[in-house]
Amino acid sequence: MITTEVSKTAISAAAAGFAGLCFVGYCIYFDRKRRSDPNFKSNLRKKRLMAKEQEQAARAAKSAFPDFSDQQAVQRFFLQEVQMGESYLEQGDVEKGVEHLANAVVVCGQPTELLNVLQRTLPERVFELLIKKLPELGKNLMRRPQTGPVIKELDVSDVE
Repeated sequence: MITTEVSKTAISAAAAGFAGLCFVGYCIYFDRKRRSDPNFKSNLRKKRLMAKEQEQAARAAKSAFPDFSDQQAVQRFFLQEVQMGESYLEQGDVEKGVEHLANAVVVCGQPTELLNVLQRTLPERVFELLIKKLPELGKNLMRRPQTGPVIKELDVSDVE
């Protein structure tokens, strides 16, 4: 009886070993087939270039402020940033939420009033992160060439 138990164990170990060997052989075969493809390197370069372009586009979209001479674009941007900030905060992504709310404060016509409202509605820790983010964002915006009105640096000391 003991010999059948050992043989079942040996058979299952052999089957697992054979399956593993087949899998490794499968991987090696298709890797060689992929690498021997004449278009492999050009396709790889294209994929890497596209990924780099997408990353650059995402960075540009992340910091893309509207044209400040177009008031409707500024209002749309403000509402979009507030909504995105709230949704990220609801999802638990505090950093992205604070970033979008900071963008909204920067383009807001009355930032002090908005900051007062946010101070009452946001948790204290999130509001502190927002206050810390504003000067950095204001400096980045000041360096950017603008066609519209010049935005002065935000003074967060007015917030109660």
